[in-house]
Amino acid sequence: MAEPTRYVLCMKWGTKYGPEYVNRLYAMARRYLQGVFTFVCLTDDTRGIRDEVQCFPIPELDWQRYPNQPDRAWKKLATFSPALRDAYGLRGVALFLDLDVVVVGALDAFFELPGTFRIIHDYARPWKKRRITGNSSVYRFEIGAHPDVLEYFQQNVAEVQQQFRNEQAYLSDYLHRQGQLQYWPESWCPSFKYHCIPAWPSNYWRAPFIPVEARVVVFHGECNPPDALAGRRNRRFRHIQPATWIAEHWHE
Repeated sequence: MAEPTRYVLCMKWGTKYGPEYVNRLYAMARRYLQGVFTFVCLTDDTRGIRDEVQCFPIPELDWQRYPNQPDRAWKKLATFSPALRDAYGLRGVALFLDLDVVVVGALDAFFELPGTFRIIHDYARPWKKRRITGNSSVYRFEIGAHPDVLEYFQQNVAEVQQQFRNEQAYLSDYLHRQGQLQYWPESWCPSFKYHCIPAWPSNYWRAPFIPVEARVVVFHGECNPPDALAGRRNRRFRHIQPATWIAEHWHE
């Protein structure tokens, strides 16, 4: 029996991220994933994206007809649209990666680890009780296997957005109640903000580092890869040295 097709999947909409983010993500996947895979970008603008990337329109979400609904990356739920299978012909297992992650280690195990649905266990804050919520910077699923995630959302937009702050909180809760939510090993997807920056005051003379066993470094909140590479942190009195290792990985 043939192995299922492997996809690395990303999304780009609006103007926050240019095509270079897609191109660099493709290049990192190519370097760190062995064997055959297809790289897919769901996007509203294909200009500047390299030819090796298969681009498709972002499936439309019915909730967009509701006025005054905040985005907050709810568009990511389009990855569960039947259109990926029925209209675009994608069949297999997809590893979704946010555009602003930096791949620093082998990706093969993300496809090999058993489980119906895998996601990052959202990072624990010392002052908060850890929740079931996943961080959707990196998640894996079988294409077409969870259409009910999107169906329920579209039928209950106001209720869902009142109960959940963003798409990853809703997604995690929904699949947890079905008994399908599983997490990646914690060491695989460290947070740049929480796990790579040396503790104060050593952050003033020690550069950010790659944690042991890291495979995908996640950038959220304070800075993205070019900021971190230049030693910029978008919060006052939060100094970092340049994370020069980003240049070794985040390139075409």
